[in-house]
Amino acid sequence: MTSRRQFLRGGLLSAAGLGLIDPASRAWARQSDFVPAVVIGSGFGGAVAALRLGQAGIDTVVLERGRRWPIRSDGNTFATFENPDGRAYWLRDRTAEDVLGLPQLVKPIDRYLGVLEIVEGNGIYIGAGAGVGGGSLVFNAIMVKPRRELFRRVFPRQIDFDEMEDVYYPRVKRILRSAPLPDDLLATEFYRSSRVSLEQAQTAGFATRPVELAVDWDIVRNEIAGRAVASAIAGQSFYGLNSGAKRSLDRNYLAIAEATGHVEILPRHSVTTIGRGRGGHYSVTAFRLGDDGQVVGRPQYFACKHLFLAAGSIGTTSLLVRARDTGALPTLNEHIGQHWAANGDIPVTRGALPLTNSGTGGPAGHFIMEDLGNPFGPTSLVELVLPPHIRDALGAFGAPPHFANYASLGMPPAIGSFAYDSSADAVTLNWPGADPRLGNFLAAAQQTLSVLDQRNGSFTLSVNPYVSAHPLGGAVLGKACEFDGQVKRHPGLYVVDGALIEGSMGLANPSFTIAALAERCLNQFLCRRD
Repeated sequence: MTSRRQFLRGGLLSAAGLGLIDPASRAWARQSDFVPAVVIGSGFGGAVAALRLGQAGIDTVVLERGRRWPIRSDGNTFATFENPDGRAYWLRDRTAEDVLGLPQLVKPIDRYLGVLEIVEGNGIYIGAGAGVGGGSLVFNAIMVKPRRELFRRVFPRQIDFDEMEDVYYPRVKRILRSAPLPDDLLATEFYRSSRVSLEQAQTAGFATRPVELAVDWDIVRNEIAGRAVASAIAGQSFYGLNSGAKRSLDRNYLAIAEATGHVEILPRHSVTTIGRGRGGHYSVTAFRLGDDGQVVGRPQYFACKHLFLAAGSIGTTSLLVRARDTGALPTLNEHIGQHWAANGDIPVTRGALPLTNSGTGGPAGHFIMEDLGNPFGPTSLVELVLPPHIRDALGAFGAPPHFANYASLGMPPAIGSFAYDSSADAVTLNWPGADPRLGNFLAAAQQTLSVLDQRNGSFTLSVNPYVSAHPLGGAVLGKACEFDGQVKRHPGLYVVDGALIEGSMGLANPSFTIAALAERCLNQFLCRRD
């Protein structure tokens, strides 16, 4: 088997032989690992890039800050809501229920390279995945397309919905094998909450449509039968599913990419800076992390002809903003770090419903309800699982019983931005939550919930517009990037993640579209290369 050093040095020698490194920069290159392509991040965009580059025979290194999370036979890969530990969070010493307004539930944990990072922006909290597989480790497995008319409101005309629907969405589905919740599972007590929520949506007069989930439903059946550790049916989700029911990217896209022999994934490698070498190639600086997040050894340097940024909206944008404002990539344009929003996410908890058996039946509900006639703007609700410990706490606090948990999704203006602070060498996300331009977006969410409650006799317990798991924007198509994802004025530098999308996914969870858009970007890159 080819060693890591042989893999990287082979790329260096090949590049030199092809004249890709000029003589003046060869001395610098000898201090670096040269590889034709580097991908930063291994979430939906990075996994797609890794696979398609590997299949094209392009030697590629994937740099991922987090660790691998193989499913263990003892059912103990991930932490659980009931027994959190360092595996749950990225380098935190306590759990994050305070972000949800429940500081009473916070527990101390050990600092570790856990799966879920809480990014504390100025005015908003963002949840982001960390580990080989990125956000697919912690997402609720929902794979849903926006409606055609809303897709066209979000994307410029150069991104054609029909092409995406005919070519790129199916390409993603073939690998993730997403499927709707089967009827036999929907009929069980574990998914009672989904049935109740569907009835309530129909009573309210909202449009409803099923969603597909990247879930192996046979494993969920095994959970019910006692042949697999109870995970999805026990209300687990964003710490990971110990049964292995979630089809995370490390088990499909990334595994297939590694099998090509042209892709090497380097876990625990945190990228701090990107720039340009004298030979015109791109430079990447990374640090290897120990279990506690401390740097191990010296910095590692990589040089590449093609650099694909897939560190998520916040990670990718932060790298670009720092590169521009420190002079590492000074010609990045003024749109870098702008046009950001959080997909209109608003976590919502409702009570006084019929019996829901809440805290079971995950990792998410089986349909999306859409209030398309809302006078303030279209809004949707996707049911999520209410973590059992939060369900129990709400009951202890005297809240109306029989709960359900949702993500309200809207279409806010993309008025968030990123700023570099040279004194701290840090990039901060700024979200002006009190800006009057958000008035209609917030009113739309409230209107939808009011109709839902009034027509069903239910009660909304909590609404939190300052927490999201769907950051979008910062390097958007047509402004910061070309329509194939290449950063403007920077040949060979690509963005292939949620940073490309201007703030909203048209009332849908964005993972499916991010992956499909990455497939489109890689297809255009490879066609042009050929």
